[in-house]
Amino acid sequence: MSVSEYAAKFEDLCRFAPHYNTMEAEEDECVKFENGLRPDIKQLIGFSEIRDFPTLVNKSRICDKDSRAKANYY
Repeated sequence: MSVSEYAAKFEDLCRFAPHYNTMEAEEDECVKFENGLRPDIKQLIGFSEIRDFPTLVNKSRICDKDSRAKANYY
């Protein structure tokens, strides 16, 4: 599953979790999203400690794209 697919599914399912529907819960939402990433992407993103959800998703997509390009190249 790509990060784009994971992010779409994550946002869709967050609608059913009232805890994640508040502005105060954005940090928790980011941590939960990070924990579901593939280990290679999680390792790259985890050190940044990004706590803005749209930024986290964007950076994760970039890492995923780079990872896939690297795998195709080698």
